[in-house]
Amino acid sequence: MFKNVTIYRLPPGWAPALPELEAALQAAAFQACGATQDKSVGWIAPRGQAHGALVESVAGQRILQLQIETKSVPGSVLRDKAQQAADEIEARSGRKPGKKELKALREDALLALLPQAFARQMQVWVWIDPENGWLVTDASSQGKADEVISALVRACDGLSLDLLQTQLSPQSAMAQWLLASSANEWPSGFVVERECELKSSDEEKSTVKFTRHPLLTDEVRQHISEGKLPTRLALSWEGRIGLLLSESLQLKKITFLDGVFDDRPMDSESGFDTDVALATGELRQLIPALLQALGGPLSLGAAAPIESAKPGPTVTPQTAPRVAAHTTPDDDGPPF
Repeated sequence: MFKNVTIYRLPPGWAPALPELEAALQAAAFQACGATQDKSVGWIAPRGQAHGALVESVAGQRILQLQIETKSVPGSVLRDKAQQAADEIEARSGRKPGKKELKALREDALLALLPQAFARQMQVWVWIDPENGWLVTDASSQGKADEVISALVRACDGLSLDLLQTQLSPQSAMAQWLLASSANEWPSGFVVERECELKSSDEEKSTVKFTRHPLLTDEVRQHISEGKLPTRLALSWEGRIGLLLSESLQLKKITFLDGVFDDRPMDSESGFDTDVALATGELRQLIPALLQALGGPLSLGAAAPIESAKPGPTVTPQTAPRVAAHTTPDDDGPPF
């Protein structure tokens, strides 16, 4: 059960056999941070089993999970320890350390304190749909999604991924839906719910947020006509999934509504398979419906035509960005 969705295109024909993909991920399996290491990223078993498979195949869908572990030292503690070392140098030599020396002292202080720091872990789900050519991450931000994609292209030699874009920008589409005079003008299957954020494009970035508030109102239309465009909008689809659509085509706060997960098995083994099958099955219907509501996917390498919300301002989508393949490593309760 994904809480967030960011969609990438797989390269045409990219469908490695399970053993091949498993071997690639095993080479990049998660290892806990060392004593003086502040971050570690690697793949873990999606079922949560020790020494389990790193790729699970359920109903033709492939499920992976990336784990990110970080250790941090409070800034005040780090400054105090570095200052203590600087004071000792001044007392011993009668001179104050220079900038380069102070930087070295801070680095030494960090290395000394990291073994005592608590580690924090987070997991991000990855879903590969070979039939539709999608790769979907559950990352809560674009930065985390970029980290997941970077880890995957490092593990899979020659892989490149493109962030999926649509002919009509989500911002233009959301503005048009909010300018509608009735619900009959909304895209088929979708209902505009009671939450949105509108933001101006000027230097002030004036922002208006509506929460638990009717949106088919003159007040909302007035804000749009004055130049404020939606950056996120709550929607529901077919009474089965609730979500928050963002201007960058990220789906957030995904909720599977009453009835979707009824009568699921309670044991962890079959429950995992059932949850994966149900969640991906619902999303495989939602995503094409949403893409259709946004004019269809943008062809690779093409710039989308200018789309505007009448009578609001013009929004110009950008050419779909690409995450290039590379092989150089960096230095640095589940949703189902």
